[in-house]
Amino acid sequence: MRLLLPAALLAATLAAALPAQAREGGCIKDGAAGAVAGHFVGSGHAVAGAAVGCAVGVHRRHAAERREQQQQQQPNGNGNNG
Repeated sequence: MRLLLPAALLAATLAAALPAQAREGGCIKDGAAGAVAGHFVGSGHAVAGAAVGCAVGVHRRHAAERREQQQQQQPNGNGNNG
C-alpha cells in the first residue's frame, strides 16, 4: 500500500512527459474494449468480443488513414498548391 501512491505518481509523471499521439481505432484498443463488453454480456463472449473489436478497430484505422491521405493530396484552397 505504501508503494501504490508513489508508483501512481511516477506513472502519471511519465505519461505526462511522453508525447501523446492520438490515433483512431486499432486492433489492440478496440479489441480490449470488445473483450470487456463481451465479458459483461456473458460467459465465453470475451474472445468473440475481442475478435469483433479488433476487426472494427482495423477498419476504423484504415478509414482514418485513407481520410488523412486524401486531405494531404487535396490543395489547401487558398490558390497555392503547396
